[in-house]
Amino acid sequence: MPENQRSKIKNQKCLRVVLCLVAILLAGCVDRTLTINTEPQGAVVVLNDQEIGVSPVTVPFNWYGDYWVRAGKDGYETLDTHRKLKSPLYDHPPLDFFAQVLWPGRIVDAYEWTFDLTPKEYPARGELIEQGQSLRTQLP
Repeated sequence: MPENQRSKIKNQKCLRVVLCLVAILLAGCVDRTLTINTEPQGAVVVLNDQEIGVSPVTVPFNWYGDYWVRAGKDGYETLDTHRKLKSPLYDHPPLDFFAQVLWPGRIVDAYEWTFDLTPKEYPARGELIEQGQSLRTQLP
């Protein structure tokens, strides 16, 4: 094989390696964040049995689906609910491969949930006394 042809083959191999490295370095990136607000702010937020902070709080996430949310603050009823996080179109096959691997830019996928907390209602003093007397009569 002539030297010129060997040099050409070697250059093509080097070019392929460089292109592969560039493709890997320029690979896409999807940043997913979920922000949870409460009204009023300052509630302790638990997401899927893990305390994530005090509202408003922002956390990264990796998967879409059903999330269990619990939020509590003194003087307010504890919120205990589920919320579904739906995935965008580009996160379904085969588009997910292009968005997460081949897309040269950064995709920001940010969601925000707001929950209203209900003020806790305490029974009146007379009501408590009546309940206590009722319970006392039930004892043997």
